[in-house]
Amino acid sequence: MLERRVAPSILSADFSQLGAQVGEVLSAGAKVIHVDVMDGHFVPPITIGPLVAGSIADLVHDAGGAIDVHLMIEQPDRHIEEFAKAGADCITFHAEATPHINRTLHGIRELGCKAGLAINPGTAVTAVSESVDDADVFLCMTVNPGWGGQPFIPDSPDKVRRLADVVGGATIEVDGGIDPGTAHGVAAAGATLFVAGSAVFGADDPAAAYVAIAEASGAT
Repeated sequence: MLERRVAPSILSADFSQLGAQVGEVLSAGAKVIHVDVMDGHFVPPITIGPLVAGSIADLVHDAGGAIDVHLMIEQPDRHIEEFAKAGADCITFHAEATPHINRTLHGIRELGCKAGLAINPGTAVTAVSESVDDADVFLCMTVNPGWGGQPFIPDSPDKVRRLADVVGGATIEVDGGIDPGTAHGVAAAGATLFVAGSAVFGADDPAAAYVAIAEASGAT
């Protein structure tokens, strides 16, 4: 995750063909597969859990890739162990979801995973300033969390730039509305990990869509 990467999000995949679609983007060069977890409380929808992450873990790891779990849930510390057991390599939770940010970040690292901290569009970048040494990844939402396919928030590159000033050389991840037209701007602002769901798995050719975003972002 230290290199620029596009992380296809299985939130937008066809779950009747999940393994095949994940395999397709891995063959196209993807090294990070993003798993969006929603609980119906922190955000309105309910999506997937550890069983789904675990069902693709061997496929991803055998291809030399990583499972990037994004918890959009309340009380994330109650669930990190199950996702670690399922094969997660990085677990990210929201600063807005718990008062125990430091404890949860350390708990994730103790499970052998990279620890990520996410912020919503309306949350100031200073919310992560006390966690710079405790997190490996900082995720800047470029849409309001909850649904795939939302339009990219236009001033997101400026926020990414301000976040980069706070977190220094840490990995900055962006999630929401990322496609070939938006990836370049957030890359120039300092993002290095680009989550793309509907722009990849909603395309007729997910592999080609992945490559187009990778080229636009300068990802490997």
